Amino acid sequence: MSAVKNVMKNNYRNMELDEYLSSTLKDAGYGGVDVQKTPIGTRITLNVTRPGLVIGRKGVGIKDITSKLETKFGLANPQISVMEVQVPELNPKIMCNRIGPSIGRGTAFSRACLWTINTISNAGALGAEVTVSGKLRSERAHFEKHSVGVLPKSGDMADKVVKVGVTHVLSKMGLMGIQLRIALKDQAPQEFEYSDVTSAAEQLAAEKQPEPQQQQQQPELQQQQPEVENSNRISQSPPEKQVRQEPKEEKAVPVGGNANGQG
Repeated sequence: MSAVKNVMKNNYRNMELDEYLSSTLKDAGYGGVDVQKTPIGTRITLNVTRPGLVIGRKGVGIKDITSKLETKFGLANPQISVMEVQVPELNPKIMCNRIGPSIGRGTAFSRACLWTINTISNAGALGAEVTVSGKLRSERAHFEKHSVGVLPKSGDMADKVVKVGVTHVLSKMGLMGIQLRIALKDQAPQEFEYSDVTSAAEQLAAEKQPEPQQQQQQPELQQQQPEVENSNRISQSPPEKQVRQEPKEEKAVPVGGNANGQG
C-alpha cells in the first residue's frame, strides 16, 4: 500500500471513530478525540466534560469502550485516557451538542442560537457564528446565520484560530443542520505597538549621564583632603617657634622742637 493510500485510510478511520464516539458519549459532553500511533500501541485521548460517566464504576465503562474500539476499528492495543475540558463554552462540538437537544425539545432555533452566542462571547472568544439550515419556518428550506465578534473567513489565520463543529437535529418539520464556528482568542497572533526608538535611546543616555560625574568628583575630593590636612598641621605649630612682634612705643614730640628737644 502506498503512503498516500495509507494516509487516506487512517483519516477515514479517524472520521468514523469520531462519529462513533460522538454518538456514544453524547451524554458525557464529548468534545473530540486525539489518536496517536506509538510503538507500544494506539494512544487515544478523549476530551469530555464529565469524565466520570466515561470511566464508569471501577473502570467498567472505559474497558467496554476499549474492547469495542479494538474489535470494530481494528486498533492494536488501544490505550485510552480521559481528559476533562476546562472551558466547554469554547469547544464547538460541545456547544453543538447543547443546541441540538434544546431544539429537539421544542425550543425556538433563534432563541437557542442567541443563547449559545452570548455564552461563547462571555467565555472570552474572539468571535462566533451559528448557521442553521433546513425547514425552519415553512415547507421551503432556507438558512439563517447569527454571529458576534470578529470571525476570520479565509487565510492562514482562519485555519489556526477558527474551530468548527457540526451536528444534525430531527425536528417535526424535518432534518435541520447546525454549524458552529468559534474563533479562539488565545491562538490569535499577539498585537504589537510601535515605539519610538530615538526617545528610548535618549532616556537611556539621560540615565547614564550622572554616573560618570559622580566618579569624577570622587578623585577631586581625595585630592582636596591632603591640602586640608597640611593647613591643619601649619596652624597647630608650637607657640615657642612663633615670633611675636610687640608694638614700638612712640616718643612725644614737644611743640616747637624736634624729637631731641631742640628748637
